[in-house]
Amino acid sequence: MALRKKQAVDPVAIAQAQKAREEQEVQIAFQKGITALRDFIAPSSIEFSSNYFRLGTRFARTYYVYGYPRQIYTGWLSGMVNIDEVVDMAMYVYPVESQVVLENLRKKVTQLEAGIQIDAEKGRIRDPGKQAAIIDAEEMRDKLQVGEERFFRFGLYFTLYAESLEELEFVAHKVESMLGQQLIYSKPATSQQEQGLNSTVPQLVDQLQIRRNFSTGALSTSFPFTSADLTQDNGILYGINMHNSGLVIFDRFSLENGNSVVFAKSGAGKSFTVKLEALRSMMFGTEVFIIDPENEYQRMCDAVAGAYVRLSLSSSTRINPFDLPKVVDVEEADNALRSNLITLHGLLRLMMGGAQAQMASAGGGGGMMMPALSPAEESDLDSALIETYARAGITNDPLTHTAPPPTIMDLYDTLLHMGSSGPQLAQRLRKYTTGTFAGIFSQPSNIDINNPMVVFNIRDLEDELRPVAMYIVLNYIWNKTKSDQKKRILIVDEAWQLMKYEDSANFMFSLAKRARKYNLGITTITQDVEDFMGSRMGRAIVANASMQILLKQSSSAVDVLSSVFKLTAEEKKRLSQFPVGQGLFFAGQNHVHVQIVASPTEASLITTNPQQVQQINQQGEMSDPQGTIDLSNRLTPGS
Repeated sequence: MALRKKQAVDPVAIAQAQKAREEQEVQIAFQKGITALRDFIAPSSIEFSSNYFRLGTRFARTYYVYGYPRQIYTGWLSGMVNIDEVVDMAMYVYPVESQVVLENLRKKVTQLEAGIQIDAEKGRIRDPGKQAAIIDAEEMRDKLQVGEERFFRFGLYFTLYAESLEELEFVAHKVESMLGQQLIYSKPATSQQEQGLNSTVPQLVDQLQIRRNFSTGALSTSFPFTSADLTQDNGILYGINMHNSGLVIFDRFSLENGNSVVFAKSGAGKSFTVKLEALRSMMFGTEVFIIDPENEYQRMCDAVAGAYVRLSLSSSTRINPFDLPKVVDVEEADNALRSNLITLHGLLRLMMGGAQAQMASAGGGGGMMMPALSPAEESDLDSALIETYARAGITNDPLTHTAPPPTIMDLYDTLLHMGSSGPQLAQRLRKYTTGTFAGIFSQPSNIDINNPMVVFNIRDLEDELRPVAMYIVLNYIWNKTKSDQKKRILIVDEAWQLMKYEDSANFMFSLAKRARKYNLGITTITQDVEDFMGSRMGRAIVANASMQILLKQSSSAVDVLSSVFKLTAEEKKRLSQFPVGQGLFFAGQNHVHVQIVASPTEASLITTNPQQVQQINQQGEMSDPQGTIDLSNRLTPGS
């Protein structure tokens, strides 16, 4: 039998073959272009210099904080958190055993007291710094001894990024100046930029190891989440916080009052913002009233099956300003007639000559200028109003308030048969009874609206009749608000038209002051900032609004708003440069830079951009085939 010869195994040859196979696999993998996650997030290159480094095409520099003031206050870090620059920030906190700290403090106090004693023996001037250090050390010893405080080592590093070295120097100066104003001193990590980068990226590696002693109280002031945040558990989404990319979710009724003002130049997005707020507020059960002077709200109103009331001399809609509210409150019922008489005085002054006089003085022109009412005419008008209601069987007794109210025609008849100045006042009122403007406000009301959204369109009214119509509609809404108290928002677009006349401005301010009592929030919108803020009542309305939204402004309006809202130099600079849909959102004492955002469906309902509207009309459809949004299943705050 033949035996095969057993071949010897060569380990070197096996190792070489294994290595060759591995190299071949690596080469195949490289050729296929297989990449891992780190290959996607890694920069194309990293280049370190002594006081900066480059990540791809971007320049960066790491700083460390080395000096703090004797006392540090809560929120000192908010400037860094909210700064409009790209910053990576790292905080390292190391707890220290209290016993070790107590021993070190004892030695330190001994050294300081010895130094003070030596200075005294040598006749040197007392050093206040040493005395303060002793007081601080003794106070810390007492708190550590009873467990009131703990001791920590605290390191703070931050990395700044820019597109160029020049921009990096500018950002660095900005940040260092901001910290320096609080006596907090920082330095670049010279010749340690690589260690600085490793310390600020989120891998929890402190390679700089530059720390400062902090007690529990001092450490708590460095809590980083102190950004300008306006997020609440309840409320609607207004937009994105541009400081920290958070959501601005806010309930305007959580403030002292629910009033707001919106200032913006034409095309900056003020109507878009207000319509978005109205649409989202309805989902939480809030009813919305809108005075629409330019027919901007019809598409949204139709989409939510709202009531659209078109006011014009040719329409069949009638609103009687003599209507009384059907109030339940006993005190309100006793004052209902008197309150409506005061409102009618302002309205009639607007209708009987005061409007034209004020309009002419404001440069508005239009119509023959007529003198305002004299005191004697005011007295006769008051008597005529009381008599007109009395003829209809209505007195101060609330039980008579259910009788059909009189109209301007009845007042005209009363004035015509009065002595003194009555016939003259009747002649000035005739335009609204039998003249050009007859019908619309001189007949009994034929609307009884019960809808979550009601829009009053006054676009087709003559310019001279617009302020009168806005006044009467406001009074109608106010009476309904007092009769049936629900959470409501009243939107007054182009409110500057009311501010031109003293009586309508006073009435608007009166509503703004009293709205909170009836759970009503008034939104005042205007693009004519100078005229609005030039009015005493206009400034008062702004001061009485707890929420303000400032979108892009014209250069002439920036100085006015900057003075009123105490804007910083940076905010003032940006106010005229904001893109469409961005602005400043003020809520009480807080304010943020906000980007208004809407879903595609919302945008299709509320946009006023002519090209977008035309495109929507051409498509002939929205996301809802019926063109309406069903609000029967409204969202709850928790949904």
